[in-house]
Amino acid sequence: MKEMKSIFIALALVVAAVFLCGCVGQNEPAPTVTTPEISGIVMVFHAGSLTVPFEELAAAFEAKYPGTTVQLVPAGSTKLAKDISDLDKSADVFASADYTLIPGLLVPSHADWYVTFAKNRMVLCYTDDSLYVDEINADNWYTILEKPDVAWAFSDPNLDPCGYRSLMTIQLAEAHYGDDTIFDRLVGANSAITVTEENGIFTVHAKSPEPKGNIQIRPKSVELVQMLQSGGLDYAWEYQSVAVQHDLKFIVLPEAIDLSSIQYESAYATVLIETEGGMMKGLPIVYGATVPKNAENPDAGLAFVEMLIGPTGQAIMDGQGQPPVVPAGGFGSVPSVLKALTA
Repeated sequence: MKEMKSIFIALALVVAAVFLCGCVGQNEPAPTVTTPEISGIVMVFHAGSLTVPFEELAAAFEAKYPGTTVQLVPAGSTKLAKDISDLDKSADVFASADYTLIPGLLVPSHADWYVTFAKNRMVLCYTDDSLYVDEINADNWYTILEKPDVAWAFSDPNLDPCGYRSLMTIQLAEAHYGDDTIFDRLVGANSAITVTEENGIFTVHAKSPEPKGNIQIRPKSVELVQMLQSGGLDYAWEYQSVAVQHDLKFIVLPEAIDLSSIQYESAYATVLIETEGGMMKGLPIVYGATVPKNAENPDAGLAFVEMLIGPTGQAIMDGQGQPPVVPAGGFGSVPSVLKALTA
C-alpha cells in the first residue's frame, strides 16, 4: 500500500511539472534584451573646427558598425543650430563649438539633453610669409594688427562661435594690457561693429559687421586657414586645435584673454556679444553635443555620441590638439547608455 502511494505521488509531480512547463512556454516566454541595430546613414552636423577629429571619428565609427555611413556636415555652430530649430533640418548628431547654443537654441523643443566633451583656446595664427612675422608676439600683437598694410580676419560672429569669441578676446585685451582703445582701433575703425560699456560690462554690437579696411570676415573660421596658406591673409583668429591640425604657426595668448581657463571665468563674463542668434556671454570654451529630437536615425546618433565621449573619442580629440572633458558633462535627460560616461 505504501509502495502504491509513493508511485501515485511521483506521477502527480510529473504531471504538475509538465503542466507548468506548458504554461510558461505558451503564456510567459522568458524575457529577452535586444540591442538596437546600428545601421544606415548617420547625419552629423558639427562645428567647422571639429572637421579633422570628426573625420577620424567617423572612420572609427564605420569600422565598428559596418552597416553605417557617416555624413559630416561642417558649418558654423550657430548656423547649424538654427538650421535645426528654425528650418527643421534633420540631424542625428549636433556637435557645437559652444555648448551653450544647445540649451539656448534647441532645448526644450528640439533637444532634451546634451553632453560637454572638449575644450579649446583662442590663438592668433600666421605663416612664415605674414607681414611683421619677426616682430609679433604675445605682448604686441594688437599693434601689429592695426598696421594699414596687414590683412587679418575672423569668422562671422552671427554664424560661428569662433567669430564672437575673437571679438571677446580683443575686448578682454583692453583690461589685460591696460589700453582701453584696442577694440576701437582694431575693430571699430575697420567695421560697423561697436561696443558700449555699463557698470563694467562691455557689450559688443555685432549684428551687422560690415567689414572694411584691412579686416575680412568669413562664415566659418576654417575658411580662414586656406586664406592664410594661400597668402590672402597675414593673420587669422582660430582655435588652437585648428592651428595644430593645419600646421599653422600661432601666438599663445595670456589665459586672461584666450577663453581657456576657468580661473578667469568672471573676467570673461564682463564681455557680451550681441549677435543675430542672441546675446553671447564670455565663458571658457567648451564643446557640446546632443541627438536632436528630429533625428531620423537616433539610435545611430546616440552610438556616435557614445563613441565621442568614450575612450576612442577622447584619444582622437586629444591627438588633434583638443583636450577632452573627462568624464564628459551630462545635462538634462541623458540617455542611460551615456550615464556611465558622464558626470
